[in-house]
Amino acid sequence: MMEPLLSILVGLFFAAAIYLMLSKFSIRIMLGIAILGNAVNLLLFTSGRLTREVPPIIPADLDALPSGTANPLPQALILTAIVISFSFLAFLLVLTYRAYQDLGTDDTSEMHAAEPDDRPLPPLGY
Repeated sequence: MMEPLLSILVGLFFAAAIYLMLSKFSIRIMLGIAILGNAVNLLLFTSGRLTREVPPIIPADLDALPSGTANPLPQALILTAIVISFSFLAFLLVLTYRAYQDLGTDDTSEMHAAEPDDRPLPPLGY
C-alpha cells in the first residue's frame, strides 16, 4: 500500500529537483540538489520493501533472512548517503556564500568575473 504512494512522492521530488536545478540562480540550484538527494534516498528506501511486521534481523536458528522481511542493505546505504549529501550541501552553501560575497550576485549568468569584458564572441556558425 505504501509503495505506490512513495513512488508518486519520489516522482514529484525528481520533477521538483530537475525544475530547480535548471534555474540560473545558485540558491535554487542548491535546493534542487538537496531535493534530488532526498528523492534518491526515498527511491532506495522504497526498493528495499516496506514492512513493519518483520524487522531485518536474522534469528539465531536461521542462516538467512526469512521471507517477507525488509532488506537491510538499502537502509544502510541511505544512512551513508544522508551523511554524504549533508556534507556536500554544506560545502555548496559555503561556496555559494563566498561567490555571493565576492561577486555580489547569485545569478549564474552574471558570474563571469574571471572572463575579460572585451573578449571576442564565440563563432555563431561555420
